[in-house]
Order: sequence, then structure tokens, then C-alpha cells
Amino acid sequence: MTISSPIHQDDADLTSLGYQPSLHRKLGRYASFAAGFSFVSILTTIFQLFAFGYSFAGPAFFWTWPIVLVGQLLVALNFAELAARYPLSGAVYQWARRVGGETVGWFAGWFMSLAQVVTAAAAAIALQVVLPQLWSGFQLVGGDPALNTVTGAANAVVLGAILLVATTIINALGVRLMAHVNSIGVTCEIVGVIAVVLALLTAAQRGPDVVADTTVLQGSDLGAVGAFLVSGLMAAYVMVGFNSAGELSEETKDPRRTAPRTIISALAISGIGGAAMIITALMAAPSLDDGRLATEGLPYVLTAVLGTFWGKVLLVDVAIAIFVCTLAIQTAGSRLVFSMARDGKLPASRLLSTVHPRRGTPIWPSIAIGALAVGVLAINVGNAALFTTLTSVCIVMVYIAYLMVTVPQLLNRLRGDWDRVGQTMPSGLFSLGRWGLPVNVLAVLYGAAMVVNLAWPRPEVYEPTGENGILLYSAPLLVAVVFLVGLSVRRRTMRTP
Repeated sequence: MTISSPIHQDDADLTSLGYQPSLHRKLGRYASFAAGFSFVSILTTIFQLFAFGYSFAGPAFFWTWPIVLVGQLLVALNFAELAARYPLSGAVYQWARRVGGETVGWFAGWFMSLAQVVTAAAAAIALQVVLPQLWSGFQLVGGDPALNTVTGAANAVVLGAILLVATTIINALGVRLMAHVNSIGVTCEIVGVIAVVLALLTAAQRGPDVVADTTVLQGSDLGAVGAFLVSGLMAAYVMVGFNSAGELSEETKDPRRTAPRTIISALAISGIGGAAMIITALMAAPSLDDGRLATEGLPYVLTAVLGTFWGKVLLVDVAIAIFVCTLAIQTAGSRLVFSMARDGKLPASRLLSTVHPRRGTPIWPSIAIGALAVGVLAINVGNAALFTTLTSVCIVMVYIAYLMVTVPQLLNRLRGDWDRVGQTMPSGLFSLGRWGLPVNVLAVLYGAAMVVNLAWPRPEVYEPTGENGILLYSAPLLVAVVFLVGLSVRRRTMRTP
């Protein structure tokens, strides 16, 4: 009697979903978790965005973090059910397609893939915030290293482009190398987060009740509610990408059980670690009202607590986090493009769906994501404010893509189709059971509210300079443009034999 290996069983499972195995199944549970955790990358994003949140709501901005975490966990729970039922590359596209139809699936993939290109560029550009502080030699374009200056913006493009070339090469060499690099980087990031929290805790100058300080909120020109909603964008920008574990399902061992767990655990651990970093930073800050928390943010606190040497050690860890974050985003994006191309849904689908026979990786989608991200980086040279606006809009597109999954999933539940499909699934898979409907309803309501909050035309977010009023409406305008361009691309693709 011959017993099939687990990987052969996974491949047979993939065949039952309509696809022949072509990618190499090399990822275990930790590598799958690392894909989601490194995309969120709290060490990178909180390092960048702490000042933004604090500037609008003061210490009380902490409360936006658990609110967004709970909302995104509602989404992640629905995604976990889908990952168990449809363990396929290009998860957001495949999930939306299978619960909402071909058109909904295509636009979910279209919005998500473009968002990932911009997100990869935004992650890569963060090197400019870190490397010149470590060593002035990293300022290859001489002059002021600040991102909002001509020389700083130009140097950011150079460093970001070098990083994207490196991540493209790693992705092209195969998923095993990508997984090793990513797992090592995530381990360093987790150690760094723990070290930061412990260091800040030992240097605490006030208690955890600091988060009850609403002085900045009450004095805001936006009003307490308005200021709180704007400060919440910090958490909304950070806690995305946890679906990456699902994007790599066809390269994961036992994906029906592994991916749901790692989607939830990547978000939950990121949320807990991020909350700990924020509250301990508030406890350890030398001052809450000297203006530096609102302008310099977390780096200001860490420099005061750790000193120059240990501060630079942490900067090295942040640089590693930026590297693996960019790598994870590009990897997830390339699998999404591959999955759509495999179904003939994109221009140049034949090329983009090609898998290297020996390395078992889709090389051309990685090259395409990397090249497009470098192109997006170039916008920063001419107008850093426009680049910031573009990255904000891309987060709106991520939330819209998520809604294109959770809304049709809810409709499936209401029609009873979800239960009928569930009856044909193997036993023991992740399921919300009777909690599925209320969790799905809340996930949709949360997602819709966040899209409105993210896209609302606020000068503080989309037009801080006051020089170009049209940027206020950049989110709805660019989403409309992306939709119309996507409509044109889809029609041309459908006409292609």
C-alpha cells in the first residue's frame, strides 16, 4: 500500500480546485507567519507614523490602535475561513472571485495589486529615514537627508531602488531563499520589538494612565471626535497585509490549516506588540508637551532612552525590518499578479504566469512589481507631498479590495450558499460556525467606515501645504481613475484570444 506524502496530498487538493501544481511548496508554519508579520512590520511603520498619530490626539491616540486591531481581526477571521476553503495564490483575487464572481474578483485583484506596488515603494523609501542616521555615507546624493528636501528625496529614490533590485533578485532565486531571509528578518524584528518595549518600560517616567490624557484632543481645531478619527489613520495605515500568508498558500505545506492560523496570529501578535510599543513610548517620553513627540515621534523617545550607541543598534534592526517588509510586499504582490495572469486576466498573461521550472517561482511578476515600484518612487523626486498622498490613497484601495471579499462573503452567508459549500469541506478546518454571520456583518461595517474615514478630504492628510486644493479629493479621484483604467484593461484582456 502506497501512502502519499503530505505535499502530494496538498498538490492533489490544489488540482481539485482547478490548478496544476507549478510553484514549489517549501513554506512551513513559521515562514507563513513571517510573510504576514513582515508585511505589517510594526517596527518600521510605528517608527515612521507615531508622530502623525500623536500630533492629532496626543496620548489618547493610543485608543485608536485597539479599535483598528479589533476591526481588522474581524476581517482576518473572515479571511481565515476563506484561506481554509480556497488555499490559492493571489488570495484576495481568488477569494473575491469565488464568492463574488469573476468581475468582483478581477477588480479586487486589480485594486490590491496596484496598492501593493505603491506600498512596496513606500516601504523602500523608508530606508532614507534610517540609513543616513546610521552613517552619513548612505547619503549618496549630497545635502540635507530630510525626506522633504530635494537632496533627501532624491537619495530616498536611490536607496529605495537599490533595495527593490535586491528584493527582486531574492524573489527570482526562489521561495526557499525568500522564506529564509524573511524568517531571519522577522526574528530580528520580534527581538527588536521586545527589546524596545523592555527598554522603554524600565525608563518609564509616568504610569500607563497616560493614555487617558485628552488635553490635545479637547484643544483640537478639528474637535475631539475629528482629531481622534484622523489620528486613527496611523493604525489603519499599519495594520494591513496580514492576508499575505494566504497569498503564499500554494507554496505552504498543509495550507488549509496553516494559512488561517498564520493570518490571525500575524495580525494578533503585530497588534499586541504595537500596542506595547506605543504605550511604553508614552510612558518613557521625556516630555509630552514640548512638541517633539508630535514632530519626531518614536525616534525622539528611543534616542533619549537608549543613547547614541544602542539607538544605532536599533536603527540597524529597523533597517532589517524595512528590508523584509519590502520583500514580503513584493512577494505577495507577485503571487497576486501570477494568479490573475494564470487565469488570463492581465495583459502579457502568458509571460506573467510563467514559472521557472527549476526554481519554482514566478520571476516576471516579481520583476514587474519591482520595476513599477521604482517608477512610483520617482514621483518623490518632484513632489514628496504627492508621494505621501499616493501612499495614503493606496491604503484606501487595500480597504476597498478587502470589502470586495467580505461583502460578497456576507451575501453568500445570507443566501445560505456559504453553509452548502462548508458541507463539502474536510472536517477540522477553521470555521466561525454560528458566529460567522455577526462577525461578517461587523467586518463589512468596519471596512466601510474605514474607507470613508481614510478617503475623507482632510487638508491635514491630503493637502498639508495648502498649495493645491485638488489634492484634497485625491482619494476618490484616484480610486475612480484606477477603476476606469481597470475597466479598460479588463475589456481589452477579455477580447484577447
